[in-house]
Amino acid sequence: MAGGAREAGRSVTSKVLAILGAFDAAHPQLTLTELARRGGLPLSTAHRLVGELEEWQALSRGPDGRLRVGPRLWELGQLAPNRLQELAHPWLQELFGSTGENVHLAVRDGLEVLYVDKVHGRRAVPIVSKVGARLPMHPTGVGKALLAYEPDWFVKSYLARRLERPTPHTITEPGRLARELAAVRAQGYALTYEEMTLGSCSAAAPILVDGRPVAALGLVVSSRRTSELPRLVEPLLTAATRIARALAT
Repeated sequence: MAGGAREAGRSVTSKVLAILGAFDAAHPQLTLTELARRGGLPLSTAHRLVGELEEWQALSRGPDGRLRVGPRLWELGQLAPNRLQELAHPWLQELFGSTGENVHLAVRDGLEVLYVDKVHGRRAVPIVSKVGARLPMHPTGVGKALLAYEPDWFVKSYLARRLERPTPHTITEPGRLARELAAVRAQGYALTYEEMTLGSCSAAAPILVDGRPVAALGLVVSSRRTSELPRLVEPLLTAATRIARALAT
């Protein structure tokens, strides 16, 4: 919705959805002016609708006056069925308990990965992934684990795009990335070395149900501990396999 045009004759519903759609993981808080701009609405219209949404607690204001998603939407969100998260979360907790590292779960959403769950600790390395956030597929461990098992036509289409380069270590050359994805399929897991964020490396495994990559499970460690990644692969693969079995039943 962000940056949408100010069309004439938009319904009230579309305007409300434009306001709600203006928020994302990169923009969890917005001023009224930012909200109107990202929703493609006149400031006066945004002001009126925001007032109603605040009254219903769909939006709330922080101490600085910036708007954010309110508790009523959070309550509604909890009613949405999420079998994947429900079945996988105990295994995320167990994997975190045995490794002490950041653990996250992601699914493919278009050409990006969407993070749907995460378990982390105070001493784990800071990472950019957040629940509800989206990141490119090719520089992330979970993204590579998913991309490697997509149909050939999808992989070819993805590699034909101009690929983002978040760090100098990101692999963006189509031929090299294709070889990397082939290696992921051969070994059953993906590794990345400072491709998404400097200072962080990752290992990830696909969660395959009937041969389809329904999600990916990932671990992130500090780049100072790159040598420890191989020992984390076995518990990672075990957890991914058990999640897949739970989903298949």
